[in-house]
Amino acid sequence: MKEILATKNAPEAIGPYSQAVKVGDLMFTAGQIALNPDGSWAGGDITAQTTRVMENLKGILDAAGVGFDKVVKTTCFLTTMDDFVAFNEVYARYMGEGLPARSTVAVAGLPKGGLVEVEAVVLLR
Repeated sequence: MKEILATKNAPEAIGPYSQAVKVGDLMFTAGQIALNPDGSWAGGDITAQTTRVMENLKGILDAAGVGFDKVVKTTCFLTTMDDFVAFNEVYARYMGEGLPARSTVAVAGLPKGGLVEVEAVVLLR
């Protein structure tokens, strides 16, 4: 059974997709960019944008009743690998000890001219 999750603690979708979808014991989040929960652009450098992205993910996780310790896989998109180290510093603060599997790729562009986007697969039990 597929269940749609929506929360005011993260920005609404800016296209035809859901913030997150629960299927069984798993939740799949949409990619989060540096939008504030009210939909305004947070902007800033890679550190500021990554912080906003991770706060958006935290909002979705909170709405599902879980924390970052339940994240099993992330896919991270950067517009330049020059930001890899700074991105990792912020990402690691949120993920803590039980690090998930991860893919990080460089892309030609992201919505709203963002520098980073992160999506997650989460274990709900």
